[in-house]
Amino acid sequence: MAAPDLPKIELHLHIEGAAPPAFIRGLAAEQGVDLSAIFTETGAYRFAGFADFLRVYEAATSVLRGPAEFARLTRAVLEQSAREGVIYTELFVSPDFCGGRDLGAWRDYLGAIDEAAQQIEAQGGPMMRVIATPIRHFGPEAARETARVAAETAGARLTGFGIGGDENAGELGDFAWAFDCAREAGLGLTAHAGEWRGPSSIRDALALGCTRIGHGVRAIEDPRLVEDLAEKEITLEICPGSNVALGVYRSLREHPVERLRAAGVPVTISTDDPPFFHTALRQEYDQLAHVFGWDEGLCLEVNETAARAAFCDAPTREALLKAIAAAR
Repeated sequence: MAAPDLPKIELHLHIEGAAPPAFIRGLAAEQGVDLSAIFTETGAYRFAGFADFLRVYEAATSVLRGPAEFARLTRAVLEQSAREGVIYTELFVSPDFCGGRDLGAWRDYLGAIDEAAQQIEAQGGPMMRVIATPIRHFGPEAARETARVAAETAGARLTGFGIGGDENAGELGDFAWAFDCAREAGLGLTAHAGEWRGPSSIRDALALGCTRIGHGVRAIEDPRLVEDLAEKEITLEICPGSNVALGVYRSLREHPVERLRAAGVPVTISTDDPPFFHTALRQEYDQLAHVFGWDEGLCLEVNETAARAAFCDAPTREALLKAIAAAR
């Protein structure tokens, strides 16, 4: 069994960012919306740099207008994940794009996503959980509203809370109320940090009570922080292809994922927004094997780390660990 064919767990995947370009173009055509400016001549997403990526991302979400579209998107994303060998995934879903943070509307969206996920799971596809995600550049008050609706709908499907968006907008400490609210509701906590800002942003995320960090790669710049992450078993949701595509690192060979892992930091592998960054989860593992010599045993070990860090209940975690063990 080749390493890319092993069972995989993906913890860092944005539902809208995972939308195949053809899917978004199809919705745009159905709605009579001209989104041609965000696509290249070959049909891929067109953007230059992180700020432009956020603009194109939000333009693409403009045709995701209701629960029915999100149900269709959920099926498309999970079917793609299944083709990549994923057995469990967590999707970042933002109430900002699902009813404008209105509780009643969010319930409808979440219900539609849940129904689609159940259909895929019944067909043997990956298990899925939702991480409710405020958008950092929308500000702390909007994040409070997101936390409130997340707390009201926390349960079997919605199990996590994690902030995304522009890492340079404000300070993570400004969002402490939202994270406190989510923690009190029993949600697992993660935050995008240590991608565009340095190690201090990771410490800010830890101060909010996060047990996982989205990206977190710039921890490598602070040896003491690396030691702290290893000692406290803080899991990094690392997305190598995304980091290289956006220019955080010039190449995978320069990426610190292997140095962080070797230092004892729990690392996992994800794709972030795969069609935007021209990647896929099998491709990520294939390149890690090629550049860093990751073998099947190490790939399984990384996915065991992901299973232990997943925002899921104990029976689900046990089932995931058994599935990975069976591949040894």
